[in-house]
Amino acid sequence: MPYINVKTNSELALQNRETIKTELGKAIEAIPGKTEAWLMINVDEPSYMAFKGDTSPCAMFEVSIFGSADGSAYADLTERICAVSEKYLGVSPSRTYIKYAETNIWGWNNMNF
Repeated sequence: MPYINVKTNSELALQNRETIKTELGKAIEAIPGKTEAWLMINVDEPSYMAFKGDTSPCAMFEVSIFGSADGSAYADLTERICAVSEKYLGVSPSRTYIKYAETNIWGWNNMNF
């Protein structure tokens, strides 16, 4: 049950939204047991954002997962997300932040896991 929230000051072309959804669906598989089948994505754009005092294109990805993963899985996912950010948002990996959150309780369909 992963969730990815994307905030960027880069304006997305409409066709890139679908591509980003698909590419993040593939990227989440870097975390064992996670697939697009349970992935929820939100894309907020364009947001007013500044990084290092500069409003050039930048992006923030917040990734939440049910359970946990090891460092190598997160390293792999970071590389995949940075590639998506650069290719489809036009945001350099050096201007992309990724925040990870793990949770042991996740609600869905009138119940909790």
